[in-house]
Amino acid sequence: MEIGADLRWSADTWTEVRTRAQRAGRAYVWLNLVEQRLRSVVAAVLRPIYEPVHGEEWVVAAAGPAGQEWVQRAVAVREVSRRKGYLLDPADDTLLAFLTLPQLRELMVQHWPCFEPYFEDRRDLELALDELEVARSAVARNRALSRTVLDQAERTCRRLLEVLGASDGAAPSAHRMPVDAVEELVGDRFADVVGVHADRVRLLRQLPVEDLFSGARRLDAIGIGLNLLTQNFSGRRLTRLAGSGCRIRLLFLNPASSALRRRERELGLKKGELGRSVEMNILHMRRVRAQLRDTGAFEIHVFDETPRFTAYMVDGDGADGLAVVQSYLRHARGMEAPVFVLRGGGRDLVHEPRDEADGGLFPVYREEFESFWADSRPVS
Repeated sequence: MEIGADLRWSADTWTEVRTRAQRAGRAYVWLNLVEQRLRSVVAAVLRPIYEPVHGEEWVVAAAGPAGQEWVQRAVAVREVSRRKGYLLDPADDTLLAFLTLPQLRELMVQHWPCFEPYFEDRRDLELALDELEVARSAVARNRALSRTVLDQAERTCRRLLEVLGASDGAAPSAHRMPVDAVEELVGDRFADVVGVHADRVRLLRQLPVEDLFSGARRLDAIGIGLNLLTQNFSGRRLTRLAGSGCRIRLLFLNPASSALRRRERELGLKKGELGRSVEMNILHMRRVRAQLRDTGAFEIHVFDETPRFTAYMVDGDGADGLAVVQSYLRHARGMEAPVFVLRGGGRDLVHEPRDEADGGLFPVYREEFESFWADSRPVS
């Protein structure tokens, strides 16, 4: 190697380094949640047993002869942290806070009869904790973490948190789109936006229409042709959804309006081409409505104004709402426009439910929909 070689990083190297840091950061958030939850469970079960006799050294007593080596190592690390002032939070000045995930696992295994009343399957819990060792080792030593290992670690952590009883505070809309651990921690920086996708194809990979619409009690949609609903969610399923009690309001751009003709020119389409497509979608929705007993719960309207966005708001009247929103670009079809996913209500696992005055985007688009709806005309 030549002395005085160039130490700069190339653009490709920076890209690789950032990717590794992002993956490690996501894995760290999940691992941190699991470790904190496991530490809490161990303390809740073993402290009442050992603390009355051994006092502050109850962790040493619980580790026993089998864990003497690693518990003494934890004691030494705590003393060094005290001496150098590394303990910034008094709550962390406990021996339990210095145990690693494998050591917490050993405490549970050694005292399984104490934990058995709270957990059904010891083997499943052990295997899940073992699976995390690959990701935990990579993150602890700043080594590369592949996408496959990261995805597996996230799934395992989510399953562990459910097993450990930490899923009761899930956001109301989590059944439709699970709350991401990173979203919980930094979501307040991005209002109620929980997903951004370059186009609708990438959205559907992460949030299929079946997950978005199935089980909805209310569906409000506005756009030019509402292709996400009319072309990706079958009429049979939509009939069952409406028949189960879901109230549906669909707002199409009037196929005969001048605004639609302007949109055709923007997209470079032949005259009437877009209009015929919208008419077909409206006719399809009319056929679905005709099969219902309560046709009043399935409303179809048209508007004549310049379309500014398309939005699908599921359960938008409650805290479990989810919305998919796209702005219309001048020369791009709806399939090619960026997509934003908004979560109504709050992220209860970390943040309190968000008040609408706090700057969320969901109520903004809901008000816009109601404004368009008030000026629209019903389709018979």
